[in-house]
Amino acid sequence: MKNILIMTALMITVLLLNSCGVNHALITNQNQNSTQVHLADNNFEVVQKVTGSAEVNYVLFVGGINKRQLYENAYADMVKKADLMSDSKALINIISEDHSGGVPPFYVKRTITVSAHVIKFKD
Repeated sequence: MKNILIMTALMITVLLLNSCGVNHALITNQNQNSTQVHLADNNFEVVQKVTGSAEVNYVLFVGGINKRQLYENAYADMVKKADLMSDSKALINIISEDHSGGVPPFYVKRTITVSAHVIKFKD
């Protein structure tokens, strides 16, 4: 009987300390324009790495914004931080990460993080 109580307490502790989050990275081309830049020459330098994120909360799978708008908000946040208008800069190596956590179906928090490197072209 004592072993059963110890095992039950251990199982409850393991379940309470377990993370319910799921994380996966999507390496996709989010930049769908037709600009061609030749990077064969050493005519650029990597200036910085920028990230942008957006999050939404769902209660019983209700509330918040849809996935597409969440990606757009994260991408807009990243572009704003990159300050592309000040010089001849471009974003490369764009990576999107999607993290969902919480206690489904009661509460789910979804966070989208988009990161990229900013390159600056030399004169």
